[in-house]
Amino acid sequence: MTTTDNFNDGATATVDTDIVLDVQDLSVTFSSEDGPLKAVRGVSYRVRRGEALGIVGESGSGKSVTSMAIMGLLPKSASVSGSARVLGQEVIGLNDAQISKVRGDKIAMIFQDPLTSLNPVYTIGYQIAEAVLTHRKVTKQEARKRAVDLLDKVGIPHPDRRVDQYPHELSGGMRQRVVIAIAMANDPDVIIADEPTTALDVTVQAQVLEALEAARKETGAALVLITHDLGVVAGHVDRVAVMYAGRLVETGSVEDVFYRPRMPYALGLLGSLPRMDEARHERLTPILGTPPSLLDLPAGCGFAPRCPMAQEVCHTSEPALEAAVDGEDDDPFRRHSAACHFSERLVDARPEDLFRTTALDAEAPAELAEAEDTGAAAERRQEEAEAEPGEVLLSAIDLVKNFPIRSKGILRRKIGEVQAVSGISLELREHETLALVGESGCGKSTTARLLLQLIRQTSGEVTYMGQPLHSLSDSQMRPLRRDLQLVFQDPFASLDPRMTVSDIVAEPMQIHGRGKGAKKRVKELLELVGLNPEHGSRYPHEFSGGQRQRIGIARALSLNPKVLILDEPVSALDVSIQAGVINLLEDLQDELGLSYLFVSHDLSVVRHIADRVAVMYLGKIVETGTTEELFDAPAHPYTQALISAIPLPDPVKERTRERIVVTGDVPSPADPPSGCRFRTRCPKFAGELTDEQRNLCVEEPPELLDRGTGHRDACHYSQVVELI
Repeated sequence: MTTTDNFNDGATATVDTDIVLDVQDLSVTFSSEDGPLKAVRGVSYRVRRGEALGIVGESGSGKSVTSMAIMGLLPKSASVSGSARVLGQEVIGLNDAQISKVRGDKIAMIFQDPLTSLNPVYTIGYQIAEAVLTHRKVTKQEARKRAVDLLDKVGIPHPDRRVDQYPHELSGGMRQRVVIAIAMANDPDVIIADEPTTALDVTVQAQVLEALEAARKETGAALVLITHDLGVVAGHVDRVAVMYAGRLVETGSVEDVFYRPRMPYALGLLGSLPRMDEARHERLTPILGTPPSLLDLPAGCGFAPRCPMAQEVCHTSEPALEAAVDGEDDDPFRRHSAACHFSERLVDARPEDLFRTTALDAEAPAELAEAEDTGAAAERRQEEAEAEPGEVLLSAIDLVKNFPIRSKGILRRKIGEVQAVSGISLELREHETLALVGESGCGKSTTARLLLQLIRQTSGEVTYMGQPLHSLSDSQMRPLRRDLQLVFQDPFASLDPRMTVSDIVAEPMQIHGRGKGAKKRVKELLELVGLNPEHGSRYPHEFSGGQRQRIGIARALSLNPKVLILDEPVSALDVSIQAGVINLLEDLQDELGLSYLFVSHDLSVVRHIADRVAVMYLGKIVETGTTEELFDAPAHPYTQALISAIPLPDPVKERTRERIVVTGDVPSPADPPSGCRFRTRCPKFAGELTDEQRNLCVEEPPELLDRGTGHRDACHYSQVVELI
C-alpha cells in the first residue's frame, strides 16, 4: 500500500505504509584530536511493519551508533548525514522538541543497561506512567493502570505491588522488563533493542526475550534487534544485517546469512562460535587480527587486512553491497546482498575452508604458524579423552564459605551471613579440564579463590597433590602458588598499565627468585601464546583484548604451573577473538600437560573445552558428569533450564527445540530457601509434583547422588531430558 504525504520541506513523496523505518545512506562522524572518526558509513536498510531485523557485528562496528543517530541521542559534536524516516517522517536533523514527539511514541528504544536507563529516584510505575502521559491525553490514574497492565504483560509478578517499587529493589532481569514496558507504553511502530540481554544470565535472558516477543505481539511493532549473539538472532529475527568497520557488509534473510553466507566476515563469525550441538574439542576458526581503526580506515575493503582470500583489488577498491545471487528480488532491501569482490567463491564454503584454525595471533612470526599441526593436536585430544583418568591434583571436600553481614554504625555487629559456598566437593585431575558453571552469584568465583587459598574457607578442606592447604600460612603457601595460577576475566584490568609486556610476564619469576634467564623465558612464553616476542617492549594499551588475554596467559605460565584456574577467561572478548584464545588454551594443555578449572557462565564454550562439568546453584553443586553425559542427558531441572536457555546459532534448530524457561530470580544467598534451593524457580516443582512431593522438596535438601555411571545430580525427582 502506498500513500502520498506532504513533508515539512514542501516536497511530495510517495510512502509505502508497510515500511515503518527507512534508513538511507546514514553516516556518522565524530571529531577527535586525531582526526575524523567515521563511526557509521553509508548504512541503508528498511524495516516493514511486524518485521524483525537483527543487526550483528563485533564491538565498534557501528551498530549502536546507528540506532542512537536514528533516535536523536548522539552528542552535538557528532556529524550526521543521510536519512532516517519513521512512518515517512524524516527524523535526522530534528531539534529536541520535534524528535521528542516521535521518540517514545512512534519509535522506542530499549538500552543495554537497565540500571542506567531508569531514574533511581522515581518508582518504576511513575516512570512508565510518565511515558504514557507525555504522548497521551489521559489521567494519572489511567496512566498508572496502564503501568500495572504493562508490568503484567512483560511477566513481572504481582505488578500491582511492584509498580510502587524503585529500580534498585528489582533484579537486573526485572529492570530490563520494566524498560521493555516503557518502550511498549504508547504502542510504538518500531522498537529498537540495543543489546537488551548482554548483561543478563542465560535463564534471565530467556525471560527477557519472551517479554520482548510479548511486546511485539502486543504492539504489532517492528523490531530492530542489535546484538553480538548470533544465537539470539537465529531465533528471533526475520532478516539479518552484518556490520563491520562502520558499514553493512552482508544483508539477507536469516536463513541466507546463516546457511549461505557470501561475505568472508560473516562466514568467519559463524565459524568462530563454539556450539552446544557440535562435538567437543572440534577446532574453532578464529578471525585473525583486529578490526581497523575508524580513524585510519583502509583504502579498499575494511576486512581485507584480516581476509584470507583478499586480492590486490580488495586493498585498493571498497566493494559495494550488491546482490549475492543473480536473478534475486530487485528490491535491494529484500534480497541477499554482500560487499565482497569475490562473493561467488563462497558458494558452499565452510569456515575451515577459508580460515586456518591456528591458535596463533595474527602478528605471530610466520614460522610458528607453519610449524603448527592442528590435526595431530586434535588426534591427541581424542586419544587422551578416551584414556583412563589421571591422578587427582586439586580437590575440595565439604567446602563452606560464609561472609558476615554487619550492621551499620560504629559497633558493626554481625547480623547475618551470606552463604556463598555451601558444602561442595570436587576433584581436578591431571591433564583435565573441569568446568564450573552457573549463574552470577552462585559461588563459582568464590570457589576458585578458595581453591587457590586467596580467601580462607569457613570449613572444609582443600588439598593439592594430597597436601592440605587450609592449615598453611601465606608464607608456606607461596612455593605452592607456582603450581597454581589464575587467569582473570578482564585482561585489561589485570595487567599493570605502567609496565611493559616483558616486565609483566617476567614479574612472577622475579618474585619467586627465578629472575635468571627471565629475558629468554619471556620471549619463549610470548611465542608459546602466539605473540611476537619483538613486541615485549610495548605496553598493554597497545594490544587488542585478545592479545592482552594472551599476555595474561603467558604470565600465568611463567612459573611452569600444573594447574590454571581460568575465571571467565573469554567472556570479555568478541567471538572472533574468543575462538583463537580457546584454541590456544587447548593447544597449551596438549603441549604442557596442564589441568584447567574453567569457570564460566557460557555453556557453549564449556561444551567445547571441558572434559567434566560441575553445575552450581546458590552455593551448591547440583549436577556433575562428563561433558557428554551432562549435555546429552541432563538430569537436574536447573541444568536442563541452563542448556535450554543457551541459543543455538542455527535458525531451524533454535526455533524448533524445546524451551524450558524458569521463572523468578536467584534467591539471596543470605536467606536461601529451605530444602532444595532451586525449588522456588523449578518448573517441575511448580507444575508436575503433588503436594506430598513438594513437601519433600521444601523440607529435605537433596543429596548429590550417583545415578550409576559417575553422573550425579541433587534432585529428589530427577529425570533425564534430551534438549539439543
